[in-house]
Amino acid sequence: MTKETELYGPVKAFLEGQGYEVKGEIGACDVVGVRDGDEPVIVELKTSFSLSLFHQGVARQSIVDDVYVAVPRKTGKLFLKAIKDNTALCRRLGLGLITVRLSDGLVQVHQDPAAYAPRKSKPRKGRLLKEFARRVGDPNEGGQTRVGLITAYRQDALKCARYLATVGACKGSQVAKAAEVPTATRIMADDHYGWFERVKIGHYALTPKGENALGEFEGILEA
Repeated sequence: MTKETELYGPVKAFLEGQGYEVKGEIGACDVVGVRDGDEPVIVELKTSFSLSLFHQGVARQSIVDDVYVAVPRKTGKLFLKAIKDNTALCRRLGLGLITVRLSDGLVQVHQDPAAYAPRKSKPRKGRLLKEFARRVGDPNEGGQTRVGLITAYRQDALKCARYLATVGACKGSQVAKAAEVPTATRIMADDHYGWFERVKIGHYALTPKGENALGEFEGILEA
């Protein structure tokens, strides 16, 4: 079983190679490095990524700006994903991230401490607000899974399905007007849910799966 102390030697050697004098367990800090003319560096050691590791790192930021968290480097896709995700988290928290390959003591710095200035995505914000505006009512509970989520697109598809269930197969433009869904023809042609079938050019009918959907989402349509 890996111990935090196994990380200390490689991290100490790495910092000493950068010109730091390094000592362990100074106050509440696992590793402290001091170099003439520079701010001290603190490194918190853990055997794996955990919430407590990030809590400790953030707490050390009240002492110095340059705080790193260090974990053993592992192999496999799951660890590579963990590195990617936790590098992003460290960037947001202003922490540095180090991994140590225990087999040979290789130290890799994935992220240096720096103030985080997030860049906002205008297209994503626009899509968020568009979906909010198009969504009729509030059919979903926050925190539910994506399966069965009622989006504005699904609501429009249900309107199309309900109209077809009433009048039978008809032209897409007729559905668009009667169901008040301007994109009705495209929705039925794309048929993401398997609810519609094209019976001839521009004309669509409801499938058995679409009929079942109307029963399943009856409460949503009524709302």
